[in-house]
Amino acid sequence: MRVPGDDKSDSLMIGQDTPKYFDDDGTEISPDLIPKPDLCITCKKDGESGEEEILCSLTRADQQGEEEFMCEAYEPRDIEK
Repeated sequence: MRVPGDDKSDSLMIGQDTPKYFDDDGTEISPDLIPKPDLCITCKKDGESGEEEILCSLTRADQQGEEEFMCEAYEPRDIEK
């Protein structure tokens, strides 16, 4: 049984609307400082909030510094005519 407040995940759920992100070393990172690849800008999910925003931020953070960015959730925007 878990005791409320015994780890970071519980403290995130109580009174906080903004998710926190941590790298593999446990250092907190700001998703606003993670560069947004061109692929993300052309994705129809770009700018969505909630769970989609969290998944996108985690994907970008995980691949930061990689030569090529890949995203399995990518969906191209519909081109307006």
